[in-house]
Formats: sequence, structure tokens, C-alpha cells
Amino acid sequence: MSGSLKIDPSAQISDTARITASTRGSTISIGAHTEIYDYVVIKPVGGSGDITIGEYCFLNPHTVLYSGNGITLGNYVLIAPGCAVVPTNHAFSRRDIPIRKQGFAPSKGGVVIEDDVWIGANSTILDGARIGKGAIIGAGSVVAGVVGPYEVWAGAPARFIEKRP
Repeated sequence: MSGSLKIDPSAQISDTARITASTRGSTISIGAHTEIYDYVVIKPVGGSGDITIGEYCFLNPHTVLYSGNGITLGNYVLIAPGCAVVPTNHAFSRRDIPIRKQGFAPSKGGVVIEDDVWIGANSTILDGARIGKGAIIGAGSVVAGVVGPYEVWAGAPARFIEKRP
């Protein structure tokens, strides 16, 4: 069964963005008034999770979303240029088989980014990340865990900086 691609008619998608429909049944859904800019890649790979992008989101140039174990973006999510959302991990436990041939590790639950979140430039969001409403992720951060609502995190690995006022 092929996956489906659902794009709200009010969404704006650059001609240079690449959105690939699934061949394994995953769904990609893009909400109303969302804007996807130049050279964004949205691709089902590394699992059979769905990608759901809410309303009024902005995905800036050179952002990559791989479906992996699933991605959910709430409404009004801002993703700066050069970010990667990658909710999957390669298996690597055997030395006698190339990593590429070992498949993928068990899911840590995909990625959930709640409403009104700002992800800074060149950040990477990994499998199992949960980013709460109104949170901010500083540029160049690597997020793999839980970020609470209205918290500011930064670094590689990302760590708590402060609560938003």
C-alpha cells in the first residue's frame, strides 16, 4: 500500500523543495498556511512513521525531515535554516556486517514538537525528542530528550538554559 501526501491548498511550498511520497504506507500531511522554503527535503526513510506538520509552520531553507519513527509538528512551529529532524537510528551492534546492512535500531518514539516552538539554525532533533509548547532550541543544538514547555535549551548535547519569561 502506498502512503499518502496531504497538502492543504493554502500551504506555500517552494518549487525547489523536495517532498517524496512514501512507498511503505507513511502519510505526509502539511497544514494550512504552512510555508516550506527552498531546498527543504521531506522524505519517508528509516521507518514507517508519519510526518504531520501543523498550521502556520515555517520550514526554512535546507531543512531535512526524515520520517523514521514519526514526526509531529504542532502549529506555529518555526524551523530555522539547516535543521534536521531525524527520528531514527542505525543499528550497529555487529562488527561482521556493515552498519548500512544492519537496519535500524528500535524506535525511541519518534519526534514531537508542540505548538509555538522555535528551532534555531543548524539544530538536529533526534528520535525520542519531545519539545514542549513555546520552547526555544538554540542554534547548533542537538536534542534527544524532553524539553519542557517554555524552556530555552542550547548546546550539543542540548541542555537547559532558562525558562522563557
